[in-house]
Formats: sequence, structure tokens, C-alpha cells
Amino acid sequence: MTVLPAKADMLIPEKDELKFGFIKLTDMAPLAIAKEKHFFEDEGLYVTIEPQANWKVLLDRVITGELDGAHMLAGQPLAATIGYGTKAHIVTPFSMDLNGNGITVSNAVWAEMKKHIAKDAEGRPEHPIPASALKPVVEQYKAQGKPFNMGMVFPVSTHNYELRYWLAAGGLNPGYYTPSDTSGQVKADVLLSVTPPPQMPATLEAGTIQGYCVGEPWNQAAVFKGIGVPVITDYEIWKDNPEKVFGLTAKFVEENPQTTIAVTKALIRAGKWLDESPENRLEAVEILARPEYVGADAEVIANSMTGTFEYEKGDKRPAPDFNVFFKKFATYPYYSDAVWYLTQMRRWGQIAEEKSDDWYAETAKSVYRPDIYRQAAASLIDDGLLDAADIPETDGYKPATAEFIDGVEYDGSRPNEYLKKFEIGLKGAEDVASLSN
Repeated sequence: MTVLPAKADMLIPEKDELKFGFIKLTDMAPLAIAKEKHFFEDEGLYVTIEPQANWKVLLDRVITGELDGAHMLAGQPLAATIGYGTKAHIVTPFSMDLNGNGITVSNAVWAEMKKHIAKDAEGRPEHPIPASALKPVVEQYKAQGKPFNMGMVFPVSTHNYELRYWLAAGGLNPGYYTPSDTSGQVKADVLLSVTPPPQMPATLEAGTIQGYCVGEPWNQAAVFKGIGVPVITDYEIWKDNPEKVFGLTAKFVEENPQTTIAVTKALIRAGKWLDESPENRLEAVEILARPEYVGADAEVIANSMTGTFEYEKGDKRPAPDFNVFFKKFATYPYYSDAVWYLTQMRRWGQIAEEKSDDWYAETAKSVYRPDIYRQAAASLIDDGLLDAADIPETDGYKPATAEFIDGVEYDGSRPNEYLKKFEIGLKGAEDVASLSN
């Protein structure tokens, strides 16, 4: 007879009625699943989840306390804590997913890019597609005196940094931020601007932008509408990159420690459920398609949530790790993930001055809270709902990796050394004024 471990004492939440915010993207899935599968209720929590108009509104409402927490861009808690944009100490005990984004260009741009892309034995474009294939198109626009515009979802979004990384790796300057010019377009070859995720396809169709970087289902939506072609996924830019996080104010966590652990427990269970089986993914697609969640057609959501990704119409390829919610320790809040985002803020001028390696480490530790995650995980192990092997043995830093499109190695413990490896971008004591044109 199997003897199950005794169930751990239930946490007693200081606050049991909670309201969380999200943006209509498939990677909000852990929140929807924690609610629909009653994982929040199992922890004595009664949760309402509410879509928000854009990332700024979402962050502001968490800061004011109108929302108790939210699905956030990984850069948001870091930027707020260091005072870039809105100043507030935001923390995260939970990383929501790996991968999940893509870069899409208009049909007209794609037709030009294809001239510069090698083909495989079946006559399909060879992937990953580098931005060097886009460079001649941008140069054509320049020669005609036209700006080349691309959309991203927010200045401190993963999408902004991934799009910039891809462009720079292909020899295109995505522009800089300066203390006096926060457009991010100083010295830019490609002009990046903010467009909310659900509006990306319509903005592309209108010709306002020539391409964009966004999460799903808004790349696949362009394929279904026949208005654009996703050319690369973020998995191909940086294999298994961290994506969204769950953010709360440091004040909320301090005042509601048991509640925070209970929320984290429910979210870990949701991530695990999402990665447990193909059947669960299909069920998640149906849930996310509801208007109160993502509100896109189930067929569009399924295109990337169930192990494939469609590039050019009809060119559907296997992408088993396009969305990862639990495998590969996806939910663990690694310090090295935080440091990478901070290096990109420095690279593009959002952090205007040189910072020491210690500063990067200390900032990461003030925002990312693996201590809370570990308490939640230990409680789930006691409950018999998680295995000890599901939790990484780590000092908070992932091993160095060169699995980027340009092969540049990243070691989170040496951020300044990392920045020095890039031809395009700020490093050392440089500022934008000191760069040659």
C-alpha cells in the first residue's frame, strides 16, 4: 500500500480576496489556469483576474493597490525599482514562462527579405533568419528618404530587448535612449515605437509600422489574416529566454507574506499543469480563447500553444518549446535573468551611466525573490503536489550560455564583461554623446 505524505498545514492568508491584472496574451495562462482549476481556492484565496488596457496602466494599478499583483513584463519590476519611468519597489517570486514571442514583418518587407535568405532542400527559407536579411530593405527605405518603423510593446519589455538584440546582431542600430530623449530612437537605423499587443496586426495592416515583436497570439494572427509573416521566434534569438513574471509591490509582500506564498503555490501548480500533457494544452487553449481571457480564436492560439509555429502561410514547423511554463525550471526567478534585462537597459541607454557588477547583482536580489518561491515549493512538496527534483539546485545564476543568434556568451555574474562583447551598444563608461555616428 502506498503511504501518501501527510498534507502540510494550510497557510493562513492575511488577505484572501485578491484582484490580479493581465494583458491579453497566451502567456497569462498560469493565472487563468490557477483560477479555472481552483488552485487559488485550494490555498484559501478568492481571486478575480482582470484584463488591463496596456502595460503602463497595469503597473500603475499595482502600485496604487487597485490590483494586488499582475502578469508583468520581466523588465517592469526592475525598471520601477531602479526608477526608470515610474518609481516603485516591485518584486517577483515567480517567473511565468520561457520563450513565447516572435518578430513579424509585412508581406511587402518579407518579399524583399526573401531575396537575401538561403533555402533548405525543400525550398523553404532556412531558419533562424538573421536581421542581416532585413538590412538591404532598411537601406532601400533610407535611400528613398522613408523611415523604417517597427513596433514593440513597451520600452522595458522583453520584446523591445529581443527586437533590438536581433537587429543589432544583423548590423542594424535600433537606437538609444538618453536622459533627455526617451524615444529610444537616437542614432537609429530602425525606429521602434510602442504599440499594445492586440493592436499590432491592425497597425501593421494600416502601414504605420513595417514589422513588430510581440507575444502570441498576435504573430499567428498576422498569418491567419494574411497580412504579415513571422520571421523568427525569441527561442531562435535566445534559446529558452525568460519571458513574463508575476509582480507585486514589496509593501504587499511585506504585509502579506502568507498570502504571497499561497499565490506562488497556486501559480507553480498552474505552470506544472500546463506542461503536463498535450491534452492539458488543448484545454488551456479553449480556456484562453474565452473573451474574459485572451479572446482570440482558439485555432489561432493553438497554432503556437500546442507544439508548432507557423511562419509563412503553410510553413508550419515543430516548435515544442515555443511556450514553456514549467519544464526547465521555467517558474524559478533566477537572478541571472534579472541581470540580463539590466544589461540591456544599460546597452541601450535606459541606464545612462556605468554600473558595477555588484550593482547588477544587488539590484537583481532586491527584485527577484527565490526565497519566497522556495517556501512555496517546499509547501507543495509537503502537500505531495511537487517533487524535490522540480526545484533547481542553484545559487540563483544559470550556467553561462552562448545559445543566442549571434553566439555571444552571457554569464550573469559578469555583466560588464558581457556588454563589452557587442559592437553596437553602450559599454564601460560610454554615453550616447560619446559614440561616433
